[in-house]
Amino acid sequence: MISKTFIKETKELLREGRVRISFIIVLLLLAVAAFISTRQYQNINDQYEVAKATERKVWDNQGEKNPHSAAHYGTYAFKPKYPLSLVDQGVDKYVGTSIFLEAHKRNEAEFSAAADQTGLARFGDLTPDFILLFIIPLLIVLLGYNSFTKEREMGTLTLLKSQGLSTGKWMLGKWTALLVPIVVITTILFIIAGLILSNLDDFGVFSWTSLLTMFLVYIVYYAIFTNLVLIISAKSKKSGIALVLSLTAWILTCLAVPKAASNFAESKYPYPTRQEFAANVLKDKKEGLDGHNPWSKEAKIFEQQVLKEYGVDSVHKLPFNFDGYRMQKGEEHQAEIYSKHYNYLKEQYTKQSNIYKSLAVLSPYLPTRFLSMAVANTDYNTHWDFADAAENYRINTQKFLNDNFAENSEYGNWAYQADASFWKELPAFDYQPETLGGTLSKNMSNLLILGGWFTVSFGLLLFITKKI
Repeated sequence: MISKTFIKETKELLREGRVRISFIIVLLLLAVAAFISTRQYQNINDQYEVAKATERKVWDNQGEKNPHSAAHYGTYAFKPKYPLSLVDQGVDKYVGTSIFLEAHKRNEAEFSAAADQTGLARFGDLTPDFILLFIIPLLIVLLGYNSFTKEREMGTLTLLKSQGLSTGKWMLGKWTALLVPIVVITTILFIIAGLILSNLDDFGVFSWTSLLTMFLVYIVYYAIFTNLVLIISAKSKKSGIALVLSLTAWILTCLAVPKAASNFAESKYPYPTRQEFAANVLKDKKEGLDGHNPWSKEAKIFEQQVLKEYGVDSVHKLPFNFDGYRMQKGEEHQAEIYSKHYNYLKEQYTKQSNIYKSLAVLSPYLPTRFLSMAVANTDYNTHWDFADAAENYRINTQKFLNDNFAENSEYGNWAYQADASFWKELPAFDYQPETLGGTLSKNMSNLLILGGWFTVSFGLLLFITKKI
């Protein structure tokens, strides 16, 4: 019964012109999106390699210079575009690609692609993830909205019942006939993406396992939509009503609920404005040690503590340059301030994410979206991790420079210059994203919710079809 129903439904789909046209359109869109994403991926990573090499060359060839002058001169940490961003670009478009690393200040990532686009960007980009998340579920609606209603309208349901219809096998036949073409389209896209990435320069850590994981996430997502569309078709009396209800379900799950969840999370746990954040940081800075101000109250207290610790009565008798030592301690104090305020931002983000996860029971789009971005290393967690790694590198760089100043010069000798070869001793910035196992463990709730959506929707479909 399952195979016969599958063959019958497949033949009917192939006979319909709307189905053939829909498949051709979706395949063309996927081909164009994959081509555009491939070019973007190559161009951005080529620019990344050039910028990284150029900036390192500039740093290494500063010549003789005071280490603290080099600290203010600064350098850049560049964020590479990871392989699976070809499939899901996530938030990469909005979060910036490089961070300027300088003394006394933690900067945010700059030069986001969204900042360079026009207002037309509001309508979205033609990317594989847009098609995977929005267009293919819409295709499922167009293909399956009349799966059961047409049996009533054509009078074949009564005939099937008279022949001892097995509703479970009948449903499975329709279910597989609707899902298999979607699986074929998705498989083609992921195979093409895998072949492209495996033959490109390995800018990131490409893994067939990660690609397969993302593929399975989307297949479960489409299976859930298949269940929902067939449930609506089984409960509707007319095909027109089933189509309207199915489109309503698509709008709610893919558009309305995600937007409502975002607005609710932002209103409940808002971020401070840029001005508020800067003011709070500046306030804490003024209350602590400033490495550049040796006459402040905090600097004098610190000076007396150091003199007591080393058992001397003058900074000139210390075994190091107190200017460099004080500046390093000031850097450490300011790093703690930035850590405090950025940790607050991350706490707000975590609270917002928890709201998203709790509302994911209302839409399978949310857990699918989060899992897809996480596996592709294009989510906010990866960006925060990159920003923290850049900040740790900045702190270590300042220590590297201040220690050289303190250990190789005398107090008050601001004319000291480090040797031209000294800059090459600084290790290059290198950031590696989290492993797939770590990513999945952090997204276990999304996996469970997505699995719950499939289990409940499929169970409800079985229950409803048994009553037909």
